[in-house]
This record gives sequence, structure tokens and C-alpha cells, in this order.
Amino acid sequence: MSKDKLWYEQPAKDWNEALPIGNGKLGGMVFGDVFNERIYLNEDSVWYGGKRNRNNPDALANLPKVRELLFAGRLKEAEELAELALTGVPFRQRHYEPLGELRLNFKHKSKEIVNYRRELDLKKAVVTSTYESNGIIYKREVIASNPDESLIMRLTASKPGSISLKILLDREKATCLDESVASSDDCISMTGVTGGQDGITFHSVLKAIPEGGHVYTIGNRLVVNEVHSLTLVLVAATTFRHKEPEQWCQEQIDRVILKPYDQLLSDHIQDYQSLYSKMDLELFDSDKSLRTLPTDQRLQRIKDGKIDNGLMNVYFHFGRYLLISSSRPGSLPANLQGIWNADMLPPWDSKYTININAQMNYWPAEVCNLSDCHLPLFDLIERMRVTGRETAQSMYGCRGFVAHHNTDIWADTAPQDLYMPATNWTLGAAWLCFHLWEHYQFTGDVQFLEKAYETMKESALFFVDFLVQDEKGRLVTAPSVSPENRYILPNGESGTLCVGPSMDNQILYALFTNCISATEILDDDHEFATELKELMQKLPDTKIGKNGQIQEWLEDYEEAEPGHRHISHLFALHPGNQIVPEKTPELANAAIKTLENRLEHGGGHTGWSRAWIINMWARLGESDRAYEHIVALLSHSTLPNLFDNHPPFQIDGNFGGTAAVAEMILQSHNQEIHLFPALPGAWSQGLVRGIKARGGFELELKWEDHELVYGEIKSYLGGPCVIRSTTPIRVQKGEAIVEVIQNESNLIHFETEKNQIYSLVSL
Repeated sequence: MSKDKLWYEQPAKDWNEALPIGNGKLGGMVFGDVFNERIYLNEDSVWYGGKRNRNNPDALANLPKVRELLFAGRLKEAEELAELALTGVPFRQRHYEPLGELRLNFKHKSKEIVNYRRELDLKKAVVTSTYESNGIIYKREVIASNPDESLIMRLTASKPGSISLKILLDREKATCLDESVASSDDCISMTGVTGGQDGITFHSVLKAIPEGGHVYTIGNRLVVNEVHSLTLVLVAATTFRHKEPEQWCQEQIDRVILKPYDQLLSDHIQDYQSLYSKMDLELFDSDKSLRTLPTDQRLQRIKDGKIDNGLMNVYFHFGRYLLISSSRPGSLPANLQGIWNADMLPPWDSKYTININAQMNYWPAEVCNLSDCHLPLFDLIERMRVTGRETAQSMYGCRGFVAHHNTDIWADTAPQDLYMPATNWTLGAAWLCFHLWEHYQFTGDVQFLEKAYETMKESALFFVDFLVQDEKGRLVTAPSVSPENRYILPNGESGTLCVGPSMDNQILYALFTNCISATEILDDDHEFATELKELMQKLPDTKIGKNGQIQEWLEDYEEAEPGHRHISHLFALHPGNQIVPEKTPELANAAIKTLENRLEHGGGHTGWSRAWIINMWARLGESDRAYEHIVALLSHSTLPNLFDNHPPFQIDGNFGGTAAVAEMILQSHNQEIHLFPALPGAWSQGLVRGIKARGGFELELKWEDHELVYGEIKSYLGGPCVIRSTTPIRVQKGEAIVEVIQNESNLIHFETEKNQIYSLVSL
């Protein structure tokens, strides 16, 4: 098995074994069944219902009373009133839905199948199934083309006239499929409205292009008899993007069929590789025989306690593949399941949970050289500004914009659910704005920052108005929660609602700091920066609790669930940069204590939580602990198709795991490029190319025996570069040695020129 392939010796038994394809908007889960093939279909804008105003009209009038009760210690009364006045009406946002299913029922003269193989080629984004029946070799290829905005399937056989099947396009579990018809002799289509007031109308068309044989329709099915080869083209659209989705689908089909399949495949691969080939990683594995084992067997070996760096390579690249496949410019951002969802009412609605999960989806975007894949998230944030202004003003009487712990296709910013450990939390948009700053940090795109600053400022402006002073003169969020945990008061009473939890203060510190930095870069709006600096002086500091841990709440409460999946109070460690071992050793030690305590009580039991823990251990330089939890992520929270298992499937663990591998190899959050900050014993030898660092740098690194052998660093922006390395290195530009300043044994400083490459040579 190469580092760029998942492969299996049998068809998928269920959805958790099927292989994903996607072009950002259109996705499929391919089972590879010989006789009854299924492809579950998704289009990213097929969501139930239309846009609504869910802002609670009684929130503003009752906000002062909730605060008064909280500050008076009358917790239950505050929570009871907040549940009435500070929740959305209705409680829930819209949910994501599948587009439908493509079913292909094949006729074979023999039921005996040999030489079966099913694979996903990560390098080409092609799912292939091959097998032999009655002496005939059959091959199926499936792609989701971004340039041609279509899902394409190619069927071939080694003997002419050997392909016969029936094809159905359906939405079996839905009551809202209005039409499923044959639209011509070689086309079938389906149309429906997702339901709810002003629901989204969807339309999908499948066209068959045969070579030889016969294709015709009976009822709403395509019948294919004795063709030599067959190309199927599927397109889909909704009224979210197109006023007339049916017309768009027909015009798109007409465009696609002008190209032969070889050209469609070539265009797809070229477009996909323009992103995928930007980066490479190989963790070398001494046991070459493992390459002959299928993916599911290698995963089982990991579960049995065996070492397999090769599978870790595949897992890393699979995460990059998933981000490219579910988040492209012009698409919606990757949701809780990317774009791959089989359920009409999916777990947690398959929305955007923005108290960590949606953010985690984009942790690999910049460091893994996929900045373009970050753009759909920014588009959603911009739409949230509009709805978030309404929520800020109507519910809280504040300027700026706000969002709570969830949003949906309509950028809904009102509180979600009647779940008090999560609902009344106003930091969702503030955390999302962290991604705008990260994109600037990696790219140095000043034009982007000019626009992003206005968004960041508007988020900060909400908290300029929302923060209130407590009895000690501190500025705190009120009401709030520490997602999604509960605390226990000295009298044994359990609570959720609070003021000024640690995560809020850490996110606000980051937001205000980033806004201030942006004003300095743009040389503008210094008056607002001065206001933020004054407010920051009154934000509560991150504190160390009585057990040596980072304190989760403003008071040092006991946790109702010490092994909770959320570790919100370590935002300052990751993805933030306020806890850094070299600068804040006491807080770093407290963070270690916090993680140890969580894990002792069963923490990391969900895939995404485990992925977050790996990133945190990496930030702390705990290489072997980080590796231990990568193994645990694969052993306990990874499905046969390598999807992350919450359980059930939730894609954030895949993205968090990919980001964590990169974080172990390279870090740049501390205004320096730290080479191999958490390289574990098992990764003694490897190569990475195209990994990005903040400041506009791209690196290639080769290491042996845990030491740098050779490296290159390209500076896209020019300016100062600081490198931390335990291996003594010399910096060269071509053959010339670059003058460096060495302030401490592991740290070197040197100046770079724009678009120049510098060699890092081990001494």
C-alpha cells in the first residue's frame, strides 16, 4: 500500500466501509458492490427548510435580570430564566440532508467473483473497483470533478458487450421527493423540496453515455444492455445557488458530455493535484511487507498494538484529501460530516458546531498548504455578520455581530438547542475570527487582512458592549458557559451558567490582540486599538487551580465530569498561543496536569477530543504522549474507511488528526519556526515537503535518527526568519552562507528576501 492509497479486498458492507469522493459541492460514498452497487449522494446545499428569524424577542428585557441573579449566586433561578428568555425561538436550526442514492443492479452470467480490489487513490481522487467474473475483467472508476461540477462513473469490461445493468436515482427515505422520472431515453432525474417554510428545491440528472449495446428507460429507471463501456454523468443543483436548478442541470450535462471521458478524468486529476501535490509527507517504515496488506488489515494491526508508520502516512494524506473534497472555493464549508451524510435527520443535524468542531475542520488548512480550502469558511463568516448583527442588537442590545455554538446553511446566529451546558455561549463568531487572522499569518495577504479586519473588529465590538464588570472590577462575559461542561458548587449543587469562564477570556484575549496587531499592520483605526488595550487590562487572567490545573471557571469549581470531552480552558495552549512552554512554563505545567487529569478520568473518548489532545501534547513538546494518542485515535476512533468515529462518524477528528501530525513536525505559533518540536521515537526518519509556517514560509525537511539532515525554506514575503532547532544548522542561499544571529543555543535569526529559497544544512 502506498502512502496515497486506501484499498480493500472486499466491497463495503455498510456506510462506514464505503469510500468518499467529493468536489466541494457534490459528494458520494461508493460501496463497490459487484452486483448491487450503491453510491450515497450529497449536494452541500441540500438542507431542510428556509431562512428564519429565531432571535428571542424577550431576551433583551430579561438579560439584566439573568445577570443580576448570576452575580447574586442564585444559579438555578438564572438558568431557569435564561432557558426561557435567552434561547432561540424555535430552539433548533436547520439540518443537512442527503441528496439521494444512485443504485446500479448488474447482471453477470456467473456469481463467482475473483481478484476483487477496491481502492481510493488519494493522489488522483479516483475510487476504483476491479474484479473478474466468468473470465471477464470488469473495472469501475468514480470521480467527483470540480472543473466539470459533476460526479462521473466509468464502467469497462475486457470483453465487448459484457456490461448490463439497471440504474435508479432515488431518495428512498424521504417524503419530499416530488418527481423521479425518465427525462429522455438516456437520462433520469429527480426533483424535490426539502420541506419547511420556503424549503430548498433540489434537482439532479443522471445521463448514460454507452459505447455499443443499448440504453433505454422504463418507468424511472435506465436499462443498459450489453454495452462495451458506459460513462454515467450526474449533476445536481438547488435553489440555494440557482434560481432554476433544473435548467442549470440540463445545461451542465450538455457541457460535460462534449468531452470524452479521458479528458474529463485528465481535467479532474489536474485540478485536484493543483492542491494535493502542494505537500507531501512520508514517515519511513522499515517493514516494507506491510505495503501488501489492505487498509482494514493494517488498521487492525494498529489496534493489536503493532507499529505502522505507513498507515499513519495514509491517514495524514486522507485528511488532506477530505478537506480538498469537501471545501472548495464556491462551496459551503465542511460541516460535521464534511459533505458525506446518509441520514435525513443526521446526528447533531450535521451542521456547523462552532464551539470547536467546525474550527477543527480547518486546523490543517494553512499548515498543510491548502489555504484555498479555507475560503468557504470565510464566506460563511461574512454571511454570519449580517444575521449576527440582528442577533447582537435584538437579543443583547450590542453593536457588532455575535454567534452562539452552532450555525447552519443560512448563517443562523441565534442560540441553538435547549441544552444549557452549550446554548448560552456567545463566543462562536469570535473563535471563527481567529481563522481570519491565521489565514493572514500564513499568507501575509494584506488585501485580505483589510477586509478581515472589519469582520474581526465587528466581532470585538460586540464584546466592547457585552462585557460587564464584576465585584472585583474585572470585565467578564455574562451569562456564559464553559462548553459543554458542568461544575459543582461547594454545596453540591450542579450548574452550567456562569460568568467569565477561562475559554471566553482566552478567546477574547486572542481576538483583541489580533485586532490590535491588524491596526498596526494596516496603520489604521488606532483609536479602537487603544480602547481594546484598555479593556484587555481588565480581562481575567488564566489561573492555576488548587490541584495544579488550568482553572476552567472564574472560580475554582469542581468538575461534574472530570473526563469531559471538551477541554475548553486549554484554548490558550491550542489553537491559541498564550500558553507556550518557553514563555509560560508554569502555565504549561498546569496544562500538562489538566490533560493528565482529563485522561485519568476517561477523557479523549470521542475522536475529535482525542485529536485535540494530540495537538495539545505536541504544543507542550510531549512527543511520545502525542504519538500514544495518535495510536489511540486510530485504534479506538477510526472506522474501516479511515473516517473518524465520534461515535458515530464525525469528520473533525480526521482534520484534527492531520493537523496534529503537522504540529508534531513543525510549529510556528510562537513567532519562530520550531523544527521537530514533538517528533516521537517511532518517527526516527522521514521527509516532508510543502509544509507551511506563519510569516509566509514554506519548508522541505528531511530527517534521520530524529535529526535534521537537510532542509529548504522558501520565503514568500521576505523579512526576518527565526528558526528553533536542536540540530546545529548552517543557512545558505545557493552556495553562499547566510549571516545569522544566534541569541541562544537552539535559536537562529536571519533576514530573507521575497521569493527566495534558503538551504538548511546540518552541521
